[in-house]
Amino acid sequence: MGEHLPVPGTDDNGDDGMGPLLRRLLEAQDDRLPYLNHRQETVTRGELRERVAKQAAVFAGYGIGPASTVGLRTPPSFTQVEVLLALWRLGAQVLLFDFRLKPAEVAALCASCRPQFMVSAGTNVQATFGFRSECEVVTERQGGGRPAGTDHRLVQFSSGSTGRPKVIGRTARSLAAEVDRFTRIPGMPGPGDKLLLLSSTAHSFGLVAGLLHSLAAGVSVVFAPRISARDILRTAVDHQITALFGVPMHYELLAAAIDPPALPDLRVAVSGGELMPPAVAARFTERYGVNVGESYGTTETGVVAMDTGGTLRPAVGRAAPGVVLREHQGELDVALDQSPYLFDTGGGQYADGWLHTRDRATTDAAGAVTVHGRADSLVVIGGLKVDLVEVENVLRDHPAVEQAVLVHEGVTEAYVSVTAGAGQPTAEELLRWCRERLADYKLPRVIRLLDTLPRTSNGKLLRQAAALQAAATDGA
Repeated sequence: MGEHLPVPGTDDNGDDGMGPLLRRLLEAQDDRLPYLNHRQETVTRGELRERVAKQAAVFAGYGIGPASTVGLRTPPSFTQVEVLLALWRLGAQVLLFDFRLKPAEVAALCASCRPQFMVSAGTNVQATFGFRSECEVVTERQGGGRPAGTDHRLVQFSSGSTGRPKVIGRTARSLAAEVDRFTRIPGMPGPGDKLLLLSSTAHSFGLVAGLLHSLAAGVSVVFAPRISARDILRTAVDHQITALFGVPMHYELLAAAIDPPALPDLRVAVSGGELMPPAVAARFTERYGVNVGESYGTTETGVVAMDTGGTLRPAVGRAAPGVVLREHQGELDVALDQSPYLFDTGGGQYADGWLHTRDRATTDAAGAVTVHGRADSLVVIGGLKVDLVEVENVLRDHPAVEQAVLVHEGVTEAYVSVTAGAGQPTAEELLRWCRERLADYKLPRVIRLLDTLPRTSNGKLLRQAAALQAAATDGA
């Protein structure tokens, strides 16, 4: 277990809290200990601190400083980690974009958030898949940008139930408190552990549980070059990993691997981002002899409940240290001392000191939390939240589309009717339309064209998969 990490406050000199947190993270362990590993390359804690200082000096030359707002969109890499920490060192508010987002999505988010600077991968970085050690970055000043109006230093984006993305802020105190929670959860990786991190470092579980907690706790973080069973297993063997963080898709890949090697050093495996199907967890355990644990949380709150040993399934675990929960009208609420939403994007999800997760959930007498699914239009695909309304809106923007309905039962299916008199688009054309405007993980797997979409007796569009599939069959 790592040492207990104090939650920093505000320094007397007006420091926003990020400085004290970074000093604790970067100075928590021996400089010689390895921190980031990819193939044969290693960055020690001492080297990381030097790289962060150099990156910070470069960004300061652009005029980035306390309360500057900076969009960051780089692929998974050592560079991504160094740049993020360097911007925080300068006191900037960092808007962290998933590299998989398309330019149109990033532009729409920037239009509402108006960052003063954008730090992006250079034009020579084209591929969106796979980890790389380093990548070129380009820093550009944005016209019409505005400085941070709050003390949030990490800004992330999550799909909203209205189709409008939520802009979510985390303060230094909030991040430090979450790192502290992870250090106090039994079974988390600690000094000497080697963590194979498959979860996205642009999202909460990968960023805080994977990167920041590991930095504080003396854990060595290992990355696979590509997300394939072969590359993951080869990396696990070569680095003698003792811990694994990923989403259900990763465990499904590994459970289906043909003649996989033994992983005798592996002692803990945790899935975060979406609920782990029990059958996938069972197959992984049968193959590798390690139970798959569960981490449940939200972008707004960070970790909510966790079971590293995977012994409480179907429960996702008990409340993490310091987290206060309640069941309210069949859904799970988490206590927060302030709204995490910027630019009034919460849609009523925070009220009276409670974050309404909109996850249907129950807790038992021992405090174990069982999540039963969403109460709104959000679904989780590959560990990432997708709002079906957002995809419907993109389809409706096509000039030939009159109406669109999406359903998700295992896969996402779109049912589309076209405008009278309009040219009949093909499913392939509509998929291209979506691909130009949406990240790949949001794309519907199947698009079906119908003359009209089925409705209820009072005229509302039907959203039951069975009824839509029947309508598609009848119209075939």
